[in-house]
Amino acid sequence: MNDIPSSLDMKKLEKENALLRDTLLNLPISFTYHHPDGYTISKGEKDGIIHMEKTTRISSDTPSIQTRCNDFKEIEAFLTSILDFVPHHIVFVDKDGIVTLCNVQTAKDLEVHRDDIIGKHIRELLRIPDDQIAILESIRTEKEFTNKEVLDTNYGIINTRIIRDSDGSISRVIGTFYFLNVIKEAEKQALAGRIAAGIAHEIRNPLTTVRGYLQFLSHDDEEKKDLFTKVLIPEIDRANKIITDFLSIAKPANTSTETLNVKAFLTDYLGKFLKTEALLYNAELFFDLHPQTKNVYLLGHSDELLQVFMNLLRNSLQAKGENPLKITVKTALIDHSIQIHFIDNGKGIPSSLLPHVFDPFFTTKDEGTGLGLSVSKKIIENHRGTMSVTSDERGTKFTINIPVSKKHS
Repeated sequence: MNDIPSSLDMKKLEKENALLRDTLLNLPISFTYHHPDGYTISKGEKDGIIHMEKTTRISSDTPSIQTRCNDFKEIEAFLTSILDFVPHHIVFVDKDGIVTLCNVQTAKDLEVHRDDIIGKHIRELLRIPDDQIAILESIRTEKEFTNKEVLDTNYGIINTRIIRDSDGSISRVIGTFYFLNVIKEAEKQALAGRIAAGIAHEIRNPLTTVRGYLQFLSHDDEEKKDLFTKVLIPEIDRANKIITDFLSIAKPANTSTETLNVKAFLTDYLGKFLKTEALLYNAELFFDLHPQTKNVYLLGHSDELLQVFMNLLRNSLQAKGENPLKITVKTALIDHSIQIHFIDNGKGIPSSLLPHVFDPFFTTKDEGTGLGLSVSKKIIENHRGTMSVTSDERGTKFTINIPVSKKHS
């Protein structure tokens, strides 16, 4: 086989080298780059010219780079807009662990405002102990991490790189994090689906058999009929409903959708059910619809969405405090999504319990099954939306985001 490059290959290589050279020349820094194979590339601080020479092979298998820049902020300003296109977490910190660069994906996934986190310590971004932060360990030990698996509040793969000043001291540590929480949640959902299917098969069969025999025996005399029809059969039906609810969390729904006008759905369809229920419990119900959302449409299943809001209403009614209960349904248009807030002024949810409110079978009520909010969140996810909650002593706010289908002018 002929390994000599063709003229086309040579032209391509020449073009690539010229492009890389121009990129390096335009970087607002001078630097020295040492490759393990024994090549050094440098850019002079005064002449700005790229130099390449063969040197002694270095012992480390990891390339190293030293920069010489009066103000590293120039580099970060140059890189920020580029790194915002990267769908993984990228963070720069200085030798003290202070964040100097944070790309958009990091801020989005960790639910912070980027401008607020620049200049703060990395622990305020990650919200975990210092001894669990790989970037800080790289600063302490001056060792880099390659494809290290991380499992704390977040799950993923982290890499760190150290950038040194001309005197060898640490100028920056770069951390890149491949965020795998979404994949982990998808795996949990798939596992829950398999478990749910097994539970349904193993429990529903004997329940059906027992229910059939109870119906048969209830014809014998009035006393048995009363016991079976008012106590035993309803309890079996309740157990069957729990199984059905659990299945609806774990398995995607196969329901038909329709185009719903947000204003008509909330005030006309949903409103009549919520107002009737609220009236029974002496609660006040208000609708605060932003003008932009009145002519917005979404694809959804009205009965399923009604179930979501009825579950939220019952939670609010059960969380009533000393003051008269007030519930507000508020809307906003955020980008291409309709945002619906369900707000009450009840007792609120303790901060220690807040992370678990959507967990299946988690409940603080004596007679609750702990499936209402789990089912509600699953319904919203089946509508390609998200559901979250915030709460304090002033009350609780559930926030639902669902993509807009269309908007009339």
